[in-house]
Amino acid sequence: MAINDTDVRPILRFGVLGLGQAAAQALPALAAHPNIRITAAVDVRQDALDKFAQEYGGETHRSVEELCASADVDVVHIATPHNLHVEHTLAAVAHGKHVVLEKPMALSLEDCDRMIEAVERAGVLLVVDRGSHGFDPPIHKIREMVRSGEYGRLGMINSWHYGNSMYAPRTPAELDDPPPIGGIFFRQGPHQIDLVRLIGAGLVRSMKAMTGAWDPERRAVGAFLGYLEFEDGAVVSFAYSGYDHFDTDEFQGWMGTYGTPRNPNQYGQARRRLRAATAGQDESTVKAATLSYGGTGRAEGSARTQDVPTRHAHWGITVVNCERGDMIPTSDGVTLYADEGKREIEVPIGRHLSGYAFEEMYDAVVNKKPLYRDGRWGKATLEVALAMVESARERREVHLKYQCPTPN
Repeated sequence: MAINDTDVRPILRFGVLGLGQAAAQALPALAAHPNIRITAAVDVRQDALDKFAQEYGGETHRSVEELCASADVDVVHIATPHNLHVEHTLAAVAHGKHVVLEKPMALSLEDCDRMIEAVERAGVLLVVDRGSHGFDPPIHKIREMVRSGEYGRLGMINSWHYGNSMYAPRTPAELDDPPPIGGIFFRQGPHQIDLVRLIGAGLVRSMKAMTGAWDPERRAVGAFLGYLEFEDGAVVSFAYSGYDHFDTDEFQGWMGTYGTPRNPNQYGQARRRLRAATAGQDESTVKAATLSYGGTGRAEGSARTQDVPTRHAHWGITVVNCERGDMIPTSDGVTLYADEGKREIEVPIGRHLSGYAFEEMYDAVVNKKPLYRDGRWGKATLEVALAMVESARERREVHLKYQCPTPN
């Protein structure tokens, strides 16, 4: 760590592994943190490295090992493809670096165990799922309200997200079916899994699910419906569809997922734009040119992640039912429907969604605060996602073994 001459708080220096779509979302939030400096990046694309050097002035590398060995890096943000998360985490940890990792933690529970063991052996910290909507302040407010017991026991959570993710430009691997890389289980599923586990105290007992792959030109699964039971008897239903028909942003007054306004009059735009963009072009090339760092940004109709949020980020619509009150996270805070009546609870706008994981890492390193999303939490979220795949394939209930409670 370095010392900031104008602030008694130390500076954490971040290196970024991979300048793709995840980095494009995360870099503005990293740059906005007053006590974080972006000091290095690695990527296979020289044009992305050149832009990074111009914009942030940090070191550029073509080798992961070189970046992880840099004396000018304290924390490594791993934003590389899913199948490289294990290898790159182990490389960073071997050099004594803390790690902020994109979802999913890995593609198997055994690989999660390897990562947890390496992190603990090295005495460094791991934060999993940088972009989780479980970080949204209204979700944390609801968690606080549920834990208080003021509204009785938690009984049920229902969560739905409908959007257009199947019609964003994708690489061939992202459209593989079945997983390990393709489908929505590892890209979108963790958002809902994380936020319902956070509200429900983490200990999932069992999972049942069915999935849908409804577009023969996009082979991967694009929809799911899941049913969870917690150990204490609370139950959860959650649904997801990425097929660009109904959009749950309508339930949030057309406030987008990242807390910026949407245009409600652009139905089906993602499908139309994808067809136009890929006419005569490779889809992977289109993705690199638009969604990756240095690209033109997300299509209009989705929140541009570099925009300053004016309202809270959200993941569709979630209804939390307790014995004496129901709660809904909104783009302004929480709506409470209690025995005494309905009221709106304002929750202050915090950081950009991408910034909460970096703040969590900063507080853990500098202020010794406990992590919410450490390796064991990430493994438990992955276990639920894998159980969803298994349940849908075998059409049966799957019991879980590796769940962990939320920290106090």
